Amino acid sequence: MTEQKIKAVILAAGQGKRLGSGEAGIPKVMRLAADKPLLGHVLDKLSFIPPEDTIIVVGYMKEQVINAFPGYAFAEQAQQLGTGHAVAMAKEQLEGFDGAVLVCCGDMPLITEDTYKALRDEYFASGADCTILTGVYEDKKPYGRIVRDVDGSFLRIVEQKDCSPDEDAIREYNSGVFVFSCPTLLECLGKLKSNNAQNEYYLTDVPALILEKGGKVSLCRRELGDELLGVNTKEDLAQVEALLKK
Repeated sequence: MTEQKIKAVILAAGQGKRLGSGEAGIPKVMRLAADKPLLGHVLDKLSFIPPEDTIIVVGYMKEQVINAFPGYAFAEQAQQLGTGHAVAMAKEQLEGFDGAVLVCCGDMPLITEDTYKALRDEYFASGADCTILTGVYEDKKPYGRIVRDVDGSFLRIVEQKDCSPDEDAIREYNSGVFVFSCPTLLECLGKLKSNNAQNEYYLTDVPALILEKGGKVSLCRRELGDELLGVNTKEDLAQVEALLKK
């Protein structure tokens, strides 16, 4: 069995305008919930990956983040051009690495270590070029939809803003957390286009590019409950804090 090498890329460059970050003078991922920055909770859950193999993509007020988490690797996203663009900013640190890359968000502190490890294990067990963490909910959520083929295999992810009525009715959601083969990820990042409603480079387009080149994409479908909650507003922050304190 080949060695299961893995690095992490955490997207943490956002300002958090709806959190009032400008007035507060603090970047989104440094907001406190249960007496710890949001990013701190995420890093705790990823402690099975060494800090030197964990690349934090920073942007707004980057010095605060860099100073708060010594020992980690950092990449800078100076312009906010989407999640695909953010991961591409870590390209230099990932060049030449032939293992797996776990990509996640620095503002989602409720995802558990068990969930991250289940995704990692599914990736290595499946032999896929990419494994996507998905969650199913009965009610409508503001997340990208997982579109499957008639045989249940993965076809594509569609962001909510780009959904057709049929796609909008899908209740299996993309978590925004992935594991990729590093060489495949770097190859596909260079092929991303920004022809969507947001005019951004979506990381969620990478799995479809993998399929186009004959690669394999697997899905890690779990009961995620509140784990998918991200922090975008003050209400989100209060909700996440209450759950962290349970």
